[in-house]
Amino acid sequence: MKIEINSSTEMQKLGASIANTASPNDLLLLEGDLGAGKTTMTQGIGRALGIRRPVKSPTFTIVREYREGKLPLFHMDFYRLENDDLSSIDLAGYLTEGGLVVIEWPQLVLNDLPEEYLQLNITRVDDEWNSTKRIVEFLPKGAHYQEWVDKLIATFNA
Repeated sequence: MKIEINSSTEMQKLGASIANTASPNDLLLLEGDLGAGKTTMTQGIGRALGIRRPVKSPTFTIVREYREGKLPLFHMDFYRLENDDLSSIDLAGYLTEGGLVVIEWPQLVLNDLPEEYLQLNITRVDDEWNSTKRIVEFLPKGAHYQEWVDKLIATFNA
């Protein structure tokens, strides 16, 4: 399934739909080029979860924890992870803490992830010089994640 997003406001709305339909221990993988909208989407997730402080890119910190929302949000960015070394990050622990784990640049750690998750591929559509258009493709792995996609698309389109 694919949807078209035409602005950062719509990307945050999609993030809100993700947050409003997420369950504890859900794993969301975000793939896309730099500037595709991964962090913008995560900001929408954070806002919908009731997180009051700004949700920022964890590019330099690798992990940002937001525990004050309806669900904890664990936002990870493995873009700068050196040699695929996860030894300093308790990824398995985060996956069982009852929150929503969002990982940007997950391709660097795919072998360390569970078999089931929801992956979103975000592609920029540069059909105009000032385009904000994106295509978001939903790739659920497992029945739970397929159900999540169905719920969140219905919520987004409502």
